[in-house]
Amino acid sequence: MLPILITGKSGRMGLSVAEAAEANSEVTIAATHDAGENLDEAVKAAKCIIDFTAHSFSTSLVEAAIRNKVAIVMGTTGHTDAELETIHKAAREIPIVHAPNFSVGVNTLFWLTRQAARILKQDTFDIEVTEMHHRHKIDAPSGTARRLLEILNEETGTSYKDDIAHGRFGNIGPRKQGEIGMHTLRGGDVVGDHTVMFAADGERVELTHKASSRMTFASGAVRAALWLRGRPPGLYDMQDVLDLR
Repeated sequence: MLPILITGKSGRMGLSVAEAAEANSEVTIAATHDAGENLDEAVKAAKCIIDFTAHSFSTSLVEAAIRNKVAIVMGTTGHTDAELETIHKAAREIPIVHAPNFSVGVNTLFWLTRQAARILKQDTFDIEVTEMHHRHKIDAPSGTARRLLEILNEETGTSYKDDIAHGRFGNIGPRKQGEIGMHTLRGGDVVGDHTVMFAADGERVELTHKASSRMTFASGAVRAALWLRGRPPGLYDMQDVLDLR
């Protein structure tokens, strides 16, 4: 059995990961951690950490993981560039699965979005992305939406900085060539909805994923932890875990 550490044990995702781990006979919860508790002691008890906490905690977490040579499955989003660089450097020493979303369905959406962008060219199709989450989510757009935008940028030759329109207000004039719209909604207890729309004259294609339970993310994270066993140091994501490359 794979001994895992669950960080943020009292949070929504921490509780869901614990439930998913208890339902899987191949893993055991060796330790849990919340803010204010001894991190190194918790890390020492495990072979893999599953983390869905806050981006500000990630640097401390990867440093403890390196000290103890423990793998990480990280679903935390909203990292700064400096925090991402720390994660990338850590992956030279330990294996890390870092993904904005651990749902099998969402990772299929990532794959489908890439294929659609290759077929539905921007000279004919305008692209819009929408996402909605519960009222408590603190980062916007979501990490999943950011990954969708990165895929679209890669396939269309556009950039996040210059070509993403975050909502629209006022007399903005006609749509700019190469523009990709990004719209964030917050409210209620929505677990996570994401849509990529390709709109042309006379037709529209929409790719949508709607999550109704956090268990889909938690079960995917446990699957990723098991996949990491025996892997060399490196930075992986769910596309690797699901063999969607």
